[in-house]
Amino acid sequence: MSPAAVPPVGARIRRARLAHGTSLRALAREIGVSASLVSQIENGKSQPSVSTLYAITTALGISVESLFDAGEGTAAAAVTAPATTLTQGPAAALVAGSATATTAGPGTAPNPAPGTVLHALAAFAADPGRRIGPVVTPDEREVLELDSGVVWERLGHVPGTHVDFLQVTYRPGGASSSSGGLMRHAGTEYGCLTSGELILTLGFDEYTLRPGDAVCFESTTPHRYRNDGDVPAVGTWFVSTEMFSDT
Repeated sequence: MSPAAVPPVGARIRRARLAHGTSLRALAREIGVSASLVSQIENGKSQPSVSTLYAITTALGISVESLFDAGEGTAAAAVTAPATTLTQGPAAALVAGSATATTAGPGTAPNPAPGTVLHALAAFAADPGRRIGPVVTPDEREVLELDSGVVWERLGHVPGTHVDFLQVTYRPGGASSSSGGLMRHAGTEYGCLTSGELILTLGFDEYTLRPGDAVCFESTTPHRYRNDGDVPAVGTWFVSTEMFSDT
C-alpha cells in the first residue's frame, strides 16, 4: 500500500474495540484520555499522538501494523485475549504530547492528510511484506519527524517480523512526549546512544545516557526520553513487538 493511501484507521480502531468487547468509555478510561477524544479518533475527526495510538493498540491487544493492513477486517481479526487492565495511573503512563508529523523519502507522494501521525505511521507500518534492505543508504531511509523534536529514520525491515529498526535523533529540547507524560506499549526496547546525551526516565528511575551507553527494557515499563543538552542526541534503536506475531 502506498504511504499516500492512509486507510480509515479510526473505523478500524472502532471495529477492533467492538470485537474486543470494550466500551468507548472503558477504553478511554484505560488509556487515560477523554471518551470524546476516542470518539473523535474513531470518527476520523482527530488524529492520535504516537503514544496514544500505541496505548489504544496495546489495550485492544492488536498491533499498530494491523491498522494499516490492506484487508478491511485485519484489525478486528487480530484481537487476541483481553488486555490486562493497567494498574498504574493511565494518564501518567500513556499520554504523550501533540500529534503532528511528516514523512519524507524518495518518491513519497503527498498525503491527503499531510502533517498527521497517521500519515507518517502509514509509511512505516503499511505493507509488512515489503523488504527494506538488505542495504539501506542514508538517502533511502523513510523518515518520521515528530513535533516534539524527535526524528525516526527507518534502517530496514525483514518481511514477517514485527520490529522497528531505527536511527533516532532527539534535537536539543526534544522529548518522546512533549507533555512530560511517560509512555508504555507492547514490546521490548533496545538502544545504543552514539552521540550527545539523553535522559531516560524508566519507571521511578532516571538515567543519563552518554555515547556508547546502551539500554534494554520491556516497553510496558513507563518510560520517556528527553534531550536537555544543546546538541542533538543520536542513537540506534531496535523495538521488537513479536508478541503480536501469528506464531
